[in-house]
Amino acid sequence: MTLRIQRSVERTSVVFTLIGRIQAEQLPELQGLLGSEPSDQDIVLDLMYVKLVDRDAVQFLANRERAGAELRNCAAYIREWISQERNATHRKEAQNPADLAR
Repeated sequence: MTLRIQRSVERTSVVFTLIGRIQAEQLPELQGLLGSEPSDQDIVLDLMYVKLVDRDAVQFLANRERAGAELRNCAAYIREWISQERNATHRKEAQNPADLAR
């Protein structure tokens, strides 16, 4: 199973419905699609039909959400994994200044 992407428009938002698996090899295409949208459009990633993600995909989703995208219909396991990745990133960022002071 691969990733299918369907694009639709809702008022001021562009909704990308993702279907299937999100894996590292699909991320450049997805990034290109998201990057081609006008900056005045809100981005929504609808994950209702996502069945499987890898770590690169989770990091990508976390970064997109941090940049302002909405993750709609995000499965609980994906949401939890995103939270864990964010916490790990925050811990690494918190450790770096201490490492530099040594």
